[in-house]
Amino acid sequence: MNLRDLKYLVALADHKHFGRAAAASFVSQPTLSTQIKKLEEELGVSLVERAPRRVMLTPVGRDIAERARKVIADVEQMSEIARRSQDPEAGTVRLGLFPTLGPYLLPHVVPGLRKRFPRLELLLVEEKTDQILARLRDGRLDAGLLALPIHDDQLHVEPLFDEPFLLAVPQQHPMAGRDSLDLHDLDDQHLLLLEEGHCLREQALDVCRLSGADERDGFRATSLETLRQMVAAGVGITLLPMLAVQPPVPPSPDIHLLSFNGESPHREVGMLWRRSSAMSDFLMQLADELRKLPASLLQRPPTSAERKSLREPH
Repeated sequence: MNLRDLKYLVALADHKHFGRAAAASFVSQPTLSTQIKKLEEELGVSLVERAPRRVMLTPVGRDIAERARKVIADVEQMSEIARRSQDPEAGTVRLGLFPTLGPYLLPHVVPGLRKRFPRLELLLVEEKTDQILARLRDGRLDAGLLALPIHDDQLHVEPLFDEPFLLAVPQQHPMAGRDSLDLHDLDDQHLLLLEEGHCLREQALDVCRLSGADERDGFRATSLETLRQMVAAGVGITLLPMLAVQPPVPPSPDIHLLSFNGESPHREVGMLWRRSSAMSDFLMQLADELRKLPASLLQRPPTSAERKSLREPH
């Protein structure tokens, strides 16, 4: 048994197809198939159920593949410990972000990270929260930016910042004449929400429970941009995270944004990594850089009237 064959098995578990697993492993399909067969013979068990158009791992195959992931991750950690002892701020970091944060946070933090860590290769992976957690646990990601709370004894959680929510309404909506609202003003309102699996959906449902609002029936968006377009088209109202309405995102003339009076509904964003990670010291430095997000980005952007007033001579 060797590390290469274990990697082939993990690739097969991920892709469930010999051809795609071989391509991901940069070998020919016959090579990968032969090595999997040799691994089965060495272990004395069937790891794979072979069917004409699909591949599934046997129950024992799934168990061994998961153990193989941990072995591979441990070996990579050894290499990482040795490499970072020579140059702590270089190398590669695989960072996971959830879809309603990544596109809006990255333009504000990546330039600073590149300046602070010029030798760092930052590989960004956008996935839903459950996928990021799964990849963190099995070593396919080094760290993740997620909405808190996350309860997992295997992971270190480093809080970064609180991101307030704004209410987005069409310009013709009765609330469009206001710049702010109280939470109870949402009572009996019906909000457009994301589909299952998005953490923003759960956060919006928490706001609904607190305010007396509920979800609009018959519609669930697949992305934050779909929600934004539905509000602009006059279909309904929704909650948007603060970073999603800041430059470089262009303001929509068809959407009016309202901030919440008092303590605004918000989500807490944190950085997580395995407690056993060889990168822990460096990841803490990375988290410190992410905390330098300008405070102005977490405040309500100027209204159209305020922007006009700023442009006019006094």
